[in-house]
Amino acid sequence: MSPVRFEIHAVTPERWNDLESLFGPRGACAGCWCMFWRLPRGEFDRGKGEGNRRALRAVVRGGEVPGLLAYADGEPVGWCAVEPRAIYDGLGRSRVLAPVDETPVWSVPCFFIARGWRRQGVTVRLLRAAGAHAAARGASQLEGYPIAPKKGPMADAFAWTGLVGAFEKAGFVEVARRSATRPIMRKRLRRSAPSRPKGATKPRA
Repeated sequence: MSPVRFEIHAVTPERWNDLESLFGPRGACAGCWCMFWRLPRGEFDRGKGEGNRRALRAVVRGGEVPGLLAYADGEPVGWCAVEPRAIYDGLGRSRVLAPVDETPVWSVPCFFIARGWRRQGVTVRLLRAAGAHAAARGASQLEGYPIAPKKGPMADAFAWTGLVGAFEKAGFVEVARRSATRPIMRKRLRRSAPSRPKGATKPRA
């Protein structure tokens, strides 16, 4: 068998159908459509399902890049959200995930991997690409909020912010832990990152 061809692209309007296909009728997880961190809690709850789908579609159609898509042989198999931390209203509400310091960081707060591709390194690939994507836009640090399981394997439904092991493989280090199972991890970025996910635009001057 020939090796799988992996590509990672920034989510642009032209790729909306691929993102919609990956998330499926349940919107990745119970109608979330990756809007949990972006919206005030009440608005998120009221929009579960179609409302959140429309909200994310409006973000993409408006020209904002809310995240990255991983493809295997042309099929979308994974997603991660990545934008400046300030975009994510939900992080501002969390005591556990409150800012560590005043450093302006980008965040990669959630993932969705197609069932047949879980535990195959797709998250690590996405994290590395997210670092290049953020660096190309002037970010100096990328922050994430993975789960550190107490013991044994964790059900996929609870691992949507990623697992510590994947972050470690992608070069992240722990910088704070206010909860036994939820560290804050960061990766220092090179702003002159030579590579960017295909489809990403050059940073504006």
